[in-house]
Amino acid sequence: MKKWQFILVAVSLCVGSLWAEDGNEILKKVDRNLTPESFESYRQLINIEPDGKKREFVLFTLKKGNDKVASLFLSPASEKGRSTLRLDENMWLFIPDVGKPIRITSLQSVVGGVFNNSDIMRLDYHVEYAVEQTEDSGDEYLLDLKARTTTVAYDRLRMRVDKKNLVPIEIECFTASGMLIKTLYFKQMTTFDDGITRPAVIETDSPLYEGFKSIMVYAKIQKRELADEVFTLTFLPKIDSIR
Repeated sequence: MKKWQFILVAVSLCVGSLWAEDGNEILKKVDRNLTPESFESYRQLINIEPDGKKREFVLFTLKKGNDKVASLFLSPASEKGRSTLRLDENMWLFIPDVGKPIRITSLQSVVGGVFNNSDIMRLDYHVEYAVEQTEDSGDEYLLDLKARTTTVAYDRLRMRVDKKNLVPIEIECFTASGMLIKTLYFKQMTTFDDGITRPAVIETDSPLYEGFKSIMVYAKIQKRELADEVFTLTFLPKIDSIR
């Protein structure tokens, strides 16, 4: 290889590395703009079937740090009192009638529909993914993300980020083979407590569930300091006590 060719390759690799590094910083800012590091929230999940039939759920959710998420079902009546816990990649569902937590997986769904447990009990994107490529396309950044481990629900994500607000516009989720699993659409910019401004609505559809759609609507997001005790299996039946 001629000297000038070697220099061009070296410069290209260096620039690519810098873009990836900048992309990871962008991703961290996206996470913090979506939610504080520790917070509480109220959400409505709506599953819509091809015939228009709907099923709705209301969840109270708590998150702390990079690896702790707990949720409590408030409605419908048939689900009230159920709770979920995620610690890193480990997930459990507590059903009052059963009396003890049951292990669940990221690709299952405690509500059915297109959202899986990983979507519902989501950790920060930068915790689960690394940015491999960043493109600047005017008003948007385009981030190509690769899962840091094989236990993550999606091997790759392609994220369109609104450059002004640094929040997602759209995320495509892929398998390791490159098959599109689902697409997430972030809509309706809203200002919540503590000055958090982010999309209040996330819609998703999937080529694997033709005609089905699921929607997640945030009614409240607020910073909250939480004890580690809240995120334990023994506390799952008592989440309602700290609402």
